[in-house]
Amino acid sequence: MKKADVQINATYLVKVAGNLVPVKITREHDNGGWEGRSVKTGKTIRIKSAQRLRKCLDDAAPVAAKAKEATKDATDAPQRDTGERGATGAKREPKPMSLLDAAAHLLSLGTGDPMRCQTIVDLAIQRSLWAPRNGGKTPANTLSAAMRREIKSKGDASRFRLAERGKFELNR
Repeated sequence: MKKADVQINATYLVKVAGNLVPVKITREHDNGGWEGRSVKTGKTIRIKSAQRLRKCLDDAAPVAAKAKEATKDATDAPQRDTGERGATGAKREPKPMSLLDAAAHLLSLGTGDPMRCQTIVDLAIQRSLWAPRNGGKTPANTLSAAMRREIKSKGDASRFRLAERGKFELNR
């Protein structure tokens, strides 16, 4: 809206703190802009620029209903992917399996014999369950540390158990 279009004693939808609020303009402010009173709460609001004014509400329709309708229009779903829930746009691919989940899967498929982490990593890559993404040089050491951390934090509820030195098996 433009500064020349603003009328004193008219009611406008004003963007205040991210919300659209019906405000009746009461007078021009001494330092520029306008002073208004919120129709809902009765608080005085300073409007510094006409950019905050969204639309003039005529007095024929109830102000609360118009404000609700305008708020609904302003919060329609965006037409692009914004990363928020419910946003339209790009379809997301399912997340790849983590190396820890791949290890649990491979240990459950095996013969029940304990396995070394390097063997688990090699099998996960071979069967396309997991792929190294950021060029880590020691994924087997990372897997070993993650399995040990899970054993230490979850105790008996852990998926893994240290069978012997350097070998892990499923905790049954």
